[in-house]
Amino acid sequence: MSKRLFLKIVNDIEARFEYFQTRYDARGKRSFTALQKCTSAIKQLSTSEPPDACDEYLCIAERTSRESLEYFCDAVIKLYKPEFVRKPTSHEVALITQAHEQRHHIPGMLGSLDCTHIEWAKCPKYVKGQYTWGDHKVPTIMIECVASYDLWIWHSFFGPAGSNNNVNVMNQSPLFYSERNVSALDSSFSVNERNYKRGYYLTDGIYPKWSTFVKAYPHPVEEDEKKFKRLQEVARNDVERAFGVLKGKWKILERPLRFTKKVKIGKIVATCSILHNMIIKDNGRAILPVRIMDPPAPIVYNRNVLRELHDEEVHHRLRYDLTAHVSGLDLAYLDNPHGQPPPIEALI
Repeated sequence: MSKRLFLKIVNDIEARFEYFQTRYDARGKRSFTALQKCTSAIKQLSTSEPPDACDEYLCIAERTSRESLEYFCDAVIKLYKPEFVRKPTSHEVALITQAHEQRHHIPGMLGSLDCTHIEWAKCPKYVKGQYTWGDHKVPTIMIECVASYDLWIWHSFFGPAGSNNNVNVMNQSPLFYSERNVSALDSSFSVNERNYKRGYYLTDGIYPKWSTFVKAYPHPVEEDEKKFKRLQEVARNDVERAFGVLKGKWKILERPLRFTKKVKIGKIVATCSILHNMIIKDNGRAILPVRIMDPPAPIVYNRNVLRELHDEEVHHRLRYDLTAHVSGLDLAYLDNPHGQPPPIEALI
């Protein structure tokens, strides 16, 4: 995080939240400044150190550091969540699909969808069974995210209980609420001389065969299928890289969490996602530097939309058309050991 961005966050929080404003007690002793409290919170998020790790450097007691982190997360969520963690507008959908087509050579792509696990060290015993799954022998909490190639997180869903796999998390997440309520934005596109009503997300093999998901061929035989499989896997790495950068910058998500309440963990996850997007925009790497609002749209629930979302025939037809589309393209970077397309300076 640049110094400019950090000081902007400190000034915004200090101006709007009383806890971070300078006060004096009955003895006339001045309280800690907003800079001290925000620095303590950022240190805990970025290093995952205990609250008393910076007591000598910042001259703050353990209790004040713990309170600073909680108030800092509440302030960041209230101030910045409506702008930095939200669904894209119609203008942004058009730019996202255009950028992905130039970057990955496949039209209609809205982003990549996947989940990641966060180890919960202080999980209460009475709920450990709900958060222990598969090859994870310790309790973990799952985060579902949609990311574009610039690593911007467009959707984040945290903490569902139950059998923790990607499908169950997706069934509980609000990712397709707008489609179900017939208030989704226009993301139609054409490929291989065929029109499609909605954009799609790239997923791995565990996700169902929906019309809004594109998965790689599990057992490709033809050369075109093998080529599309490599392209799909390279493009889907966007969300994997987003998880890597998110956990790399904010070590509190990489190491076992020491909180007992899931509500506090949810605030930590939301704060880290917001700061992650803010850093991308501050560095000038975001696809969409300017936000253009959409007029409010009426919400009308329609049960027929669910049938369209779950249409397996559209799923296979879309993958076939995308395979035919990329079959004639020269994608030499797919044979690259790193498997990443060359940078596009106009978009970065």
